[in-house]
Amino acid sequence: MSKILITGGAGFIGSHAAEYFAGKGYDVVVYDNLSRSELLGKDDKNAKFNWNYLKKIKRIKLIKGDVRDFESLRKNGSDADIVVHTAAQTAVTTSVINPEPDFSVNVIGTFNVLELARRSKKKPSIIYCSTNKVYGHNVNKVKVLEEKKRYKFEDKYRHGIPEDFSIDLCEHTPYGCSKLSGDIYMQDFSYQYGLKIGVFRMSCIYGTRQFGVEDQGWVSWFAIATLMNRPITIYGDGKQVRDVLFVKDLISIYDTFLKSNIPYGVFNTGGGNKKTLSLLELLDILEETTGKRSPISFAEWRPSDQKVYISNISKAKRKLGWEPKIAPKEGVTKLVEWIKENKKIFS
Repeated sequence: MSKILITGGAGFIGSHAAEYFAGKGYDVVVYDNLSRSELLGKDDKNAKFNWNYLKKIKRIKLIKGDVRDFESLRKNGSDADIVVHTAAQTAVTTSVINPEPDFSVNVIGTFNVLELARRSKKKPSIIYCSTNKVYGHNVNKVKVLEEKKRYKFEDKYRHGIPEDFSIDLCEHTPYGCSKLSGDIYMQDFSYQYGLKIGVFRMSCIYGTRQFGVEDQGWVSWFAIATLMNRPITIYGDGKQVRDVLFVKDLISIYDTFLKSNIPYGVFNTGGGNKKTLSLLELLDILEETTGKRSPISFAEWRPSDQKVYISNISKAKRKLGWEPKIAPKEGVTKLVEWIKENKKIFS
């Protein structure tokens, strides 16, 4: 059976990809340096939770390694048929405070993955986890309308931001810059070297085994804080809207692309305009689901935050026949149930 290398495989998205593909009979190599808590500058007692979870699954091999170390990456991945590149520094705020590790992980690490593929005799297919942050502050130039508990795009962008939306001449934050660099490199290596590469510009991904914190993973963080009776700070007014995508729907688009005859593609990947939430709406769902509501305080908007981001996912529907299946309330309920089942690890 084919071999899959998953960088960042002990992370939220990577661990779900590892579990899924191992279940399909692939031989999976999880490659991760377990540095999330260090990158976020936070103590994380659950840093090895997904690592230990994956130990119990057949066909998964765990390797502790850093994508910035090319020789280690080559040693463990040169015979891979597929590379799912999820390893990244993922927090916007962290990138602003300390941009160097953001650059080294997201740019150099991504280049190393591409070099691994370019030099390999197998010419592996690549899945690249990009982000909606590649569009930068240009998204905030789209007119938004204010409603009671949410903002919404003007009618021109009612279906969301398309892949040909401008990425140029605007602020991005260091995180947006580093991920955009990887995004463009992925595109060019596909053109130059004939590699099958899928670039997925992800919106808000959420789900089980996600250890959200205030700086990253807001849906999970709000759910954890609510169940553990912790206060929540909202930066802005809480009417910010994102399209949200449950992690199983995300993994399904990876698999769909890999099975397709499409040699290369850039796809906005999120819930689309049918599956969206504002921060205030999520708090309402959590209260309805749990009977609890955390103490809420408000603070200044974060740098380059977007009042609205919704992915136009029509290209993924058209080219891949993919669309998300899990509605926000259903997905949040699944997340809440998982937190309840594992409550002791959050105490």
